[in-house]
Amino acid sequence: MSYIKEIRKFIGHSPMLSAGATIVVLKQNKILLNLRSDTNTWGIPGGAIELGETLEETAARELKEETNLTAKSFSLLNVFSGKDFYFKYPNDDELFSVVVLYLANGVSGNLKIADGESFELKYFGKNELPCLESRAKIIIDWLIKKEYL
Repeated sequence: MSYIKEIRKFIGHSPMLSAGATIVVLKQNKILLNLRSDTNTWGIPGGAIELGETLEETAARELKEETNLTAKSFSLLNVFSGKDFYFKYPNDDELFSVVVLYLANGVSGNLKIADGESFELKYFGKNELPCLESRAKIIIDWLIKKEYL
């Protein structure tokens, strides 16, 4: 069971802090997004760190779990936090995220939904972005500003 699910047993839906890795996968100037099953909005693959993991291990695990892809390495792009990274899930769980953003390098594998956290996986260009989850919108706006997209 995940660390966050264990903590939720004690605190219910109350706000909590979570650190995690979010992984940017680029292909032909397009970014890989997942249609999230928990919010029914598009986001960037990633998730919370587990006890004893490094953030790069989290990035590798989440990339594999959510997309079936692997990366040879990860480049640190940025760290996001603060009130803009507060999120209330449809189930009423409240979370303040510390998002460590990585770029996946040397990506390989067959793209497929490998867990129950996504309805769809698809690459999007900056001019064709779908309805984004709030934290993903901030990150993608930053990626566009920094000319990654």
